[in-house]
Amino acid sequence: MKAAVVAIALFSIFACAFLCGEDAPANKAAVTVPSVEFKHSRLPNGLEVYTVEDHSTPIVGVQVWYHVGSKDDPPGRSGFAHLFEHMMFKGNEHMSPDTFDNLTENIGGENNAYTADDVTVYHETVPSNYLNPILWAEAERMAALALNDKNFASERDVVKEEYRQRIRANPYGEFYMDIEKKSFAAHPYKRPGIGSIEELDASKLPEVKMFHSTFYRPDNATLVVVGDFKPEELDGWVKKYFGVIPKPAGKIPRVTIKEPPRKTEKREVTSSPRAPLPAVAVTYLAPSIRSDDSPALSLAAEILAGGDSSRLYRIMVYEQQVVQSVSCDADLREDLGLLVFRLILATGKTIAQAESSLNNEIEQVLKNGVTEAELDKAKSRFLTGKLQERETVNGKASALGQAAVLYGDANRVNTDLAKLQAVTTKQVKEMMNRYITGKKKVVVEYLPAKNDETRMPKPEGTTKPK
Repeated sequence: MKAAVVAIALFSIFACAFLCGEDAPANKAAVTVPSVEFKHSRLPNGLEVYTVEDHSTPIVGVQVWYHVGSKDDPPGRSGFAHLFEHMMFKGNEHMSPDTFDNLTENIGGENNAYTADDVTVYHETVPSNYLNPILWAEAERMAALALNDKNFASERDVVKEEYRQRIRANPYGEFYMDIEKKSFAAHPYKRPGIGSIEELDASKLPEVKMFHSTFYRPDNATLVVVGDFKPEELDGWVKKYFGVIPKPAGKIPRVTIKEPPRKTEKREVTSSPRAPLPAVAVTYLAPSIRSDDSPALSLAAEILAGGDSSRLYRIMVYEQQVVQSVSCDADLREDLGLLVFRLILATGKTIAQAESSLNNEIEQVLKNGVTEAELDKAKSRFLTGKLQERETVNGKASALGQAAVLYGDANRVNTDLAKLQAVTTKQVKEMMNRYITGKKKVVVEYLPAKNDETRMPKPEGTTKPK
């Protein structure tokens, strides 16, 4: 992608965002998004390979996407996929635990990984002359790991400490986790990806070994390489290092549990001495990220709570001062998603007041829709982020990997932004009504332990604070 093209595109986007923010006439000219020219191949052992040649800088990004995430955690072992992500950095008989740092950070690059609901992704960005050893190292840890009691115990302690920092030390950490746990009735998305200390303590080394052999196999992986490389060299290295890894027998287990439609509304109440102010979340079931409805829902969430000038923030935070923060997410995943509204109350306000305000604003969208100016501004914010992401080899690799693995169609890396630009105000209104009107919601209240009086009178059938 040429820098001049991106600069012009970004200028157009920012100009539109500024004008739309002032309710000026909408800029109808669509932004031209440069396509990602990728090549695809598949090794005999099932490994999917996607490559994008880009010689604009002497840098290369490497990502390995494993089609396994927290929804695939064994029963009673929430956090297992996350734990295993840490285990993948412990080396093997050919690699020390600091191999990836030596191959990346010591020469000005980076390496990291993350675990999501549906995938686990390992990524590196390095000078292009280090591509060969990075590919070797990724293949090594796919084929074999140092899975022993010492490594297992140390990494389990690391994950437990991460839980303490992200959940227990965060005043609203348990609130965010409760939203996941309470919003799904049957699907394993209800198990928190970070896990729990009790279930981590109960895990055993043989279970870790079984997890590796079950999911960390070439026919469950996608290799993405973007940047400065010679195709013939890359093809040779991929076949040399990854091609020799055997494809295990047997099918890869997949989650088959379907989330049932909600038949009743539910209100869950918890309390915590760490919560400085009450909070409340309202969730509705939403479609898969692969759904044609996803662009309009994502834009609706952006219009409602994307930034300080968004509709909910402007009205609920600035004008009514009923909450100190508000967010709306179209949290769409491979199997299904959630439309989530989160509110942290302002001092002295009640959950009843906050919910009433939120319901009024949602009802306005359901009845009257959104304005052209709001929609154009939301599109501008989305496209700005996507164009900036694709300026880096790692960002471009992420966009391609997401399309290939999560969306199930690599070509969507070049079609989804056009679909987003084509969304109309009518579609936004239709999608909001499709997933909210007549649908049952789950409400999660999170109260300061000594401030239960901020609650509205408890509706019949509400669970007690715990």
